[in-house]
Amino acid sequence: MQKLTLYSLNALVILTPLLVFNFLASCSDHESKTISSSVVTSVRRDADWKAPDTSLIPQNSEGDLIRYGRDIIVNTCLYFGPHGRISTKANGMNCQNCHLEAGTKAWGNNYGGVYSTYPKFRERRGAIETIYQRINDCFQRSLNGAQLDTNCREIKAIYAYMKWLGQNVEKGKKPKGCGIQQLGFLDRPADPEKGKIVYKSVCMRCHGNSGQGTLKPDSLSYLYPPLWGPHSYSTGAGLYRLSRFAGYVHDNMPFGTSHYAAQLKNEDAWDVAAFVNSQPRPVKIIKIDWPDISLKPVDHPLGPYADSFSELQHKYGPYGPIQKAKELKAGLLISSTKTDKESKGSKTSR
Repeated sequence: MQKLTLYSLNALVILTPLLVFNFLASCSDHESKTISSSVVTSVRRDADWKAPDTSLIPQNSEGDLIRYGRDIIVNTCLYFGPHGRISTKANGMNCQNCHLEAGTKAWGNNYGGVYSTYPKFRERRGAIETIYQRINDCFQRSLNGAQLDTNCREIKAIYAYMKWLGQNVEKGKKPKGCGIQQLGFLDRPADPEKGKIVYKSVCMRCHGNSGQGTLKPDSLSYLYPPLWGPHSYSTGAGLYRLSRFAGYVHDNMPFGTSHYAAQLKNEDAWDVAAFVNSQPRPVKIIKIDWPDISLKPVDHPLGPYADSFSELQHKYGPYGPIQKAKELKAGLLISSTKTDKESKGSKTSR
């Protein structure tokens, strides 16, 4: 009986791909392509990072801290907004306005790879950065507020939640589906005027004609966050870079969109990013940022720069020429360093 079962399993393994192939072959070309595309999409989606089930958070003091951290991510403004219980210094947005579904959505700027990759060197800081520093960066830049005391229960709770989310991720690894997708560069500047058309047709119904967002009935928190104006993210936030905003909206907007069912074309995402980020918002200049300006990304919108390209081109593009010049310069530096080492080695051997 065991041998029969084993033979049956082997036959099933061999025959299953053949059955699928025959099934696809029996379909029309259109049906076959649709089914194949669906299968491929399903496989790709399955490879994305998935957050642990919140029902598995332990029922103890550690679990209480994790749940508290999650609640702060979801309802940040109730703790730190204009009417916050703890502080009134933040702008009224919630962390999950940028880190969707409490920081768990694939390609939605989630926290899946935070605990596994931090502490790490950050070019913007020019030093090793901790998770606490990353959290405070968001409070200072995206929430346009004040940094938290690293000894307070709230920041420890957020840390505990991020650690719990990344518990199954190998240290040093960033899982697929974490962070924000990098869209391919346009071969032209991103166009705010074209982006305005996209905004009016796709975004305005939720975020308002003046980008002011939509408040919940309690008037304390946002159902849809403001995209510009005094209560939006500052010029120091990551989303103020067009590549970050474009990748984010492409995979997640309009609300309910996913990475595998995007509604915006790449160029529409770039253009609407240009429109939104050309609108007024809080200015946050942090002088200690980018101690080595040569490490600035090509789309960093604020100078100075280590190249001769204008601030306008760094903000809107086209980015291809900037990236090419940066890579060429880096290649020359590597080549020069290698030559120097070889030369020194030759002199030493003499």
